[in-house]
Amino acid sequence: MQVLDFYSHFHRRIESMQFELKQFTRALTTAVLVAAFAVPPTLVAQTSSPDHLVTPSDLQHAAVNATRAREQNRATLRKFFSSPEAKKALESAHMNPQEVQKAVAGLSDHDLAQLAQRAQKAQSDFAAGQLSNHDLLLILVFVAALILIIVAVH
Repeated sequence: MQVLDFYSHFHRRIESMQFELKQFTRALTTAVLVAAFAVPPTLVAQTSSPDHLVTPSDLQHAAVNATRAREQNRATLRKFFSSPEAKKALESAHMNPQEVQKAVAGLSDHDLAQLAQRAQKAQSDFAAGQLSNHDLLLILVFVAALILIIVAVH
């Protein structure tokens, strides 16, 4: 009988501890949630480390770099379309070379970078003898058409 009482008492004690653990877990969860919603996110953002802050100097450098890259890409396309052969190819495709040059200015930085990269690759392939004059002119007309389409869509 004593053994039975011991097991009964032991079982009740375990149930009591489980109940207390559940209560503690609920209270802890509630406290964490209250703290999380009570602190405004802007306060947390203000107290974060200064490593994540962007200085005006950093912004200026980024703007200067973006401007340089854009001008370099525009120069690449300007050079690509400036040869007499290119002008002839554009005119034979019924495209105005001046209109294409103006449209280059209206391209986004991303589109301008992609097209400049393609033009540069076509020029280097042509210089290496991997493209014929005819192939280069076809690429030129394609890039010009693409520029006009992109600007027209935007």
